[in-house]
Parts: sequence; C-alpha cells; structure tokens
Amino acid sequence: MRIARFSIDGNVAFGAVEGGSAPGEEGAPVLDIIKGIPYADFELSGTKVPLSKVRLLPPVLPNKVVGIGRNYAEHAAELGNEVPDVPVAFFKPTTSVIGSGDAIEYPSFSRELHHEAELAVVIGRMCREVPRERVKDVILGYTCANDVTARDVQKREKQWARAKGFDTACPLGPWVETDLDPADVTIQCTVNGEQRQLGRTSDMIRSVEDLVVHITEAMTLLPGDVILTGTPAGVGPLNVGDEVAVTIEGIGTLTNKVIKRG
Repeated sequence: MRIARFSIDGNVAFGAVEGGSAPGEEGAPVLDIIKGIPYADFELSGTKVPLSKVRLLPPVLPNKVVGIGRNYAEHAAELGNEVPDVPVAFFKPTTSVIGSGDAIEYPSFSRELHHEAELAVVIGRMCREVPRERVKDVILGYTCANDVTARDVQKREKQWARAKGFDTACPLGPWVETDLDPADVTIQCTVNGEQRQLGRTSDMIRSVEDLVVHITEAMTLLPGDVILTGTPAGVGPLNVGDEVAVTIEGIGTLTNKVIKRG
C-alpha cells in the first residue's frame, strides 16, 4: 500500500494511493481517505479524491530524522573518506523536512549545495533495542529522500548540524510504500532530467536491519521517525533553478526545485 499525506480545501489527511494512469485518464490515481492514522489499525473510508486535486505533503512529520553517512563504499571514496568501522549517524531537524513539489531553499551561508538520493525508512511503532529478527515489525514502510547537503560547510565545520540541518534540507516523499523489500532496489537521481546518481541498495555497507538495530541500541524511535540509509556515488552540485528528482524502484519519484532563499 502507498500511503500519502495531503491537504485539500484546508484539511490535512492520510490516504491510500490507488491507480497509476496519467492524471485525467480513466484509472488515474486517486486517494482513498484513511480513517485514523497509519501508525495504528485503520480503515479506508471509501471517500476518494483525485491525486491531481490535492497538495502532497511530507508523508510523515518525524520527531527526528536519523541520517547515516558513508554507507556506500563508492560514495565514501568519491569524497576521499574511509569506510567507517561503525555507522556514522547524524540528525536532521523536523524543520528541514519538506514534501515532493516543495522548494529547496539555497542557504545563504553556502556556495556548494549537493544532492544525495537515499532510501528512507519510516518507523511505524515506538521501539527500542530492537532485535534483528523484529526489525520488520517496527517499520511502516519506505519513501524517497534527498539528504541535501551544504558540502563546503560540511567540510569546514566538525559538526554537520548546519550543513545537513538547514531549513528545506530534507525532502521526503511522495508517499510511504508499505510493501517493499529494500534489499535490492534501484536508486536514481536526476538534475534537470540528466542522470547524476544510479545505484542499488544491495551496495549498502550496512543493511536496513543493521541500521535499525544500531540506532535503537542508543535511542527510542517513535512512529513517523525516519532513518536515511546513505547515498550511492555520484553526488554533485545543485544551483538555483535546478529541478532535482529522486526515483526509487517500487516507490516513486520525489521532485523538488531549488530556489534562492528569502
């Protein structure tokens, strides 16, 4: 099931995405509005609205976004870094989260903004110290993410808080796919239609299971929290006016345009 969060006529709701034809055609995508929230048992209301008539919002509003750095060997190498002995974790604040179609604002304190296409894990229930065999039980599903990074600031500052945590630095979307095996799917990033990144999750150094176990050893994850699993090689610059798209096999495409801040 694909679960989207959206607004229509000033109201915000969750809905299950149905159909897959182009907007305006018979069978075009619609949203069956969910009764309740997707983190608990819910029912479909049967009330349906065309996907073309709503504004997609970030599919979740996480309490925290936990990012993982250098989880693809080729990406670590392209930036001149060693593969770490343990996962490198960092946070992106909730104020950095935007949805598909929202604008990425080029931060005024950077001159080198980069895209990083990533598979994002969406947590479905409160969990702590999760054993490997229970990891699937705590995951709601998966979505596309762009770990937008001010690369010059990341290089200059020891902490990555400003480089990766500025407003609009965490596009998520377009929805959460609950029926996905994340072990080996394609991740692609294009800028203005030109392919920049192409990789597979099977190239991750540490799997989704590894990451959930590692993170929950230290902290409690809450429903709606997000884990960014790292980016394949090919990261590169974004400029004002660029349109960047992250496509993940089995999920869909997250698209954002870069604008000047302010």
